[in-house]
Amino acid sequence: MLRKKINLKVSITFIIVALFFLNSDAQTWNVPADLKAKNSNLKFDDAASKDGEAIYTKNCVSCHGNPGKGNNLVTMNPIPPDLSGAKTQGLTDGELFYILTSGRALMPSFKQILPEVDRWKAIAYIRSFNKSYVQVLSKFDDSKSKLVKVNITFNDKTNMLRVDVKANEKSGVVLLKDAEILLFVNRYFGKLQLDKTLRTNNEGIAIFEFPKDLPGDKNGNVDIVAKVTDQVYGEIESLTKLKIGVPTDKPSLTEQRSIWNVLTKAPIWLIITYLSCVLFVTACLLYVLYGLYKIKNSK
Repeated sequence: MLRKKINLKVSITFIIVALFFLNSDAQTWNVPADLKAKNSNLKFDDAASKDGEAIYTKNCVSCHGNPGKGNNLVTMNPIPPDLSGAKTQGLTDGELFYILTSGRALMPSFKQILPEVDRWKAIAYIRSFNKSYVQVLSKFDDSKSKLVKVNITFNDKTNMLRVDVKANEKSGVVLLKDAEILLFVNRYFGKLQLDKTLRTNNEGIAIFEFPKDLPGDKNGNVDIVAKVTDQVYGEIESLTKLKIGVPTDKPSLTEQRSIWNVLTKAPIWLIITYLSCVLFVTACLLYVLYGLYKIKNSK
């Protein structure tokens, strides 16, 4: 009996210690050294901070609360930190950008939600609560992204999409090696990711699998969106229309019927019901007015 109690106490102690270290590890981010040293070429001025406040309010305040107000969501585990605190402000801009971009567990990745400039604006807002912060601007030239060309071709025999990424520098063509690429197809309510995230090879090429049963428009056209991230050239987004989908001639969601649109698209039963209600309400009002008229004349 005594041994069982000792074993139970040891087990409980082990669980508590394990949970402590798991919680501590959940709040530790191992950011690669090159990304830790990353800086923004966007100046964190009042305009950037104001834009960042709107972005923060829309995407971050529900968990992290208002900086400095102590109203972060303490019921979560791990607790989302107050981003005006010393621990957060002690991180480099690159670490903050990495966390915001990559996400982990309960912290979502904003890579596909917010463009790079908006992520930096959110950080500009967070930094506005640190009076001792001094920004180090990046020497990266964001105009370099305009030099990048993304070419997407389809092989109907293998059902594969080939993405070629290169930059047309003055010194010649530069193949973007080890660039991260995500492919999406535009759908009614957002973007559908194709395959998994891939990186280009030494020739600046990445090969993606395309689903054979993916519907296109009535001619089979689909809009392919490529999002490329490169350490030198930044983030690039490219749109390519290809005739590779299954031809689908379906009417749009509001083409045939729409109760919030024109009369010709409303179902007949709804029109009759609506008109009946209008006539009934009108008749009631006329009856009340007639009654008031009779009362007035009876005096």
